[in-house]
Amino acid sequence: MSPLLLGVRHHGPGSARAVRAALDAAKPAAVLVEGPPEGDALLGLAAHPGMRPPVALLAHAADDPGRAAFWPLAGFSPEWIAIRWAQEAGVPVRFMDLPAAHTLARREEDGDGQEPDSVRVDPLAVLADTAGYDDPERWWEDVVEHRGTGAVPDPMAAFEALGEAMGALREAYGDGGQARDLVREAYMRQRMRAARREFGDAYAVVCGAWHVPALRTRTTAAADKALLTGLPKLKVETTWVPWTHRRLARAGGYGAGITSPGWYAHLFAARDRPVERWLTKVAGLLREEDRQVSPAHVIEAVRLAETLAAMRGRPLPGLTETLEAVRAVMCDGSEVPLALIEDRLVVGDVLGEVPDTAPVVPLQRDLTRRQRSLRLKPEAQDRELELDLRKETDAAKSLLLHRLRLLGVDWGIPVASRGSTGTFRETWRLRWEPELSVRVAEAGIWGTTVLAAATAKAEADAAGAEELGEVTALAERCLLAGLSEALPAVLRALADRAALDTDVARLAKALPALARSLRYGDVRGTDAAALGTVAAGLAERICVALPPACAAGLDADAAGELRGHVDGVHGAVGLLADTDEGLRERWSAVLGTLAGRETVPGLIRGRAVRLLLDDGRLPAEETARLMGLALSPAGDPADAAGWIEGFAGGSSGGGTLLVHDERLLGLIDGWLTGVPERAFTDVLPLLRRTFGAYEPGVKRTLGELVRRGPGGASATVPGAAPEGFAPDLDAERADAVVELVRMLLSPAGGVGVGVGVA
Repeated sequence: MSPLLLGVRHHGPGSARAVRAALDAAKPAAVLVEGPPEGDALLGLAAHPGMRPPVALLAHAADDPGRAAFWPLAGFSPEWIAIRWAQEAGVPVRFMDLPAAHTLARREEDGDGQEPDSVRVDPLAVLADTAGYDDPERWWEDVVEHRGTGAVPDPMAAFEALGEAMGALREAYGDGGQARDLVREAYMRQRMRAARREFGDAYAVVCGAWHVPALRTRTTAAADKALLTGLPKLKVETTWVPWTHRRLARAGGYGAGITSPGWYAHLFAARDRPVERWLTKVAGLLREEDRQVSPAHVIEAVRLAETLAAMRGRPLPGLTETLEAVRAVMCDGSEVPLALIEDRLVVGDVLGEVPDTAPVVPLQRDLTRRQRSLRLKPEAQDRELELDLRKETDAAKSLLLHRLRLLGVDWGIPVASRGSTGTFRETWRLRWEPELSVRVAEAGIWGTTVLAAATAKAEADAAGAEELGEVTALAERCLLAGLSEALPAVLRALADRAALDTDVARLAKALPALARSLRYGDVRGTDAAALGTVAAGLAERICVALPPACAAGLDADAAGELRGHVDGVHGAVGLLADTDEGLRERWSAVLGTLAGRETVPGLIRGRAVRLLLDDGRLPAEETARLMGLALSPAGDPADAAGWIEGFAGGSSGGGTLLVHDERLLGLIDGWLTGVPERAFTDVLPLLRRTFGAYEPGVKRTLGELVRRGPGGASATVPGAAPEGFAPDLDAERADAVVELVRMLLSPAGGVGVGVGVA
């Protein structure tokens, strides 16, 4: 008599049904399952009411949680069925694969004295090809999954046939060149010898079918011990973590994955009429998406799927036939709704659950407690979360998500808000991935609570940052995360690096983040006064260093970079000027210097003129004069084109300005028509980049204005107003809009008093 060897396909519902039938028939005294023995102590949790697959056994190095491995199990995995059968039957169940202590240590080493593993032959692909199939999944469905969803007549027949097939494959292809497999199988045989001493031959083994021939081979204990001698080893910790159907799919990166976990879960759960039940699910999903699908569609789709299966000689319709029927009958031939079905039903977003009694690092326990108190349930599918930071609960959710991001746990990703640009609004896209459990374990070295860990991580990052930009970004993140205890260390690092940095580009790049940090501090009630002092000092240094830096013979790329920094500093000064009005004046003086200095590249001169004009600090007549000088026939056409790009390009509304100020449009039009042919070819790319970014309506209006001529003589006479505009501001007409603006900014208007607009 020999033990019961049940070779399976991982996550195969047909294998799972056969395993259950074989165990019911044989009633073994113990069950061994492929998996790391360190998980034996956790097997009892599989019977806990709070355990709901898919789940995964997670093993990680005790001193380095980032070095980790998963052993996923779905509700239709043969290994899970074997574990639950043993628990219900009251017989011992144990894992029998190579310990994770060796597996994780071997991953770390490259020269461990063994030959590098080659790619193992895909057994299903070879068997399918031998049977004349070009698709391994379709072959598996025909020979295993479609053998019936009810009772299995001979539960051992499939295992015997699959074992013989694997034996033939290993004889033909060898062991696949997998040195790791040989070591694993040696350890499995050691565990089988231990089980034989305890239970005799009345035990069952559930493992990947590829290993069955090796486990049947009679080898000596000494030979297996020799293979296992000298293996690297490290201390590991294990726990259960939630898994998802999406992560079971091959596209999710799991080596033993399957292409259609949602479909396989349905096949396992459906006791009869699986195709009809599946297509009913599809119809329900499409109705939720407001598509017109009736019972007649379902009936017709079933008939078409069965017809396709009969024409192809298949025992029952498989996933291929059902999807083709759905496309033709329910989707009108469109791939768009079919892609939704494949995403939601064929793969699926099912997220498992693990009971609270499962061992976790203290940080994970605190995170779970916070998630429950804030009613932020981890979910496998994407969902958007809108937060109003004036509400206490929403503000607490924001702090939690920002702290997790600082720890490298990207459960939530900030996205642009659709409904409001106010600083009291935040929008997050949430999605819980199983790998985040590893990130939480890694972050556990920083503290036992999310707040303590994020604070310690921020302080360490500040001490290790090498560039000013890194520290300013960190300061912003600390304010967003409400890490007031970490701010002193971050600000010290910020002041130290700001004092030593002489590169005006880096200074200009750092200032906007500081200004935003002050703004967020006001919104969130965070004391950021010390940050304001650093930001003011940084702004003063930029005001002094920027004009010389812009006049040092910059090439086009460097000028473009500095133009972006000028925009960023201008926006930052607007935020900082609320506490230092003199800063706005000093910055305007810097822009005036840049606008009037001929040695400054045209791109930057034009931008400076535009910023001064928008702020009301440059009269229209002076703007026209500076434009006329820049577009003078004596000037360099390339520099003039750069001036136009700086003045009218980007997202600053340059096109709208030209529509309403025909005088400036006339100057540009006059310059453009006078550019020599050879020079025009050189400046054309710049001009296309400038004017091509305008909205279609703006471009049409500009074209019409140019066609009929920009405003006659008034467009060329300094001081004269273009057609449709008064020569001076009409204060009475301007005052008429004040009440409307006040109403729009009131709380009833939906923006809120004091809410900044980005």
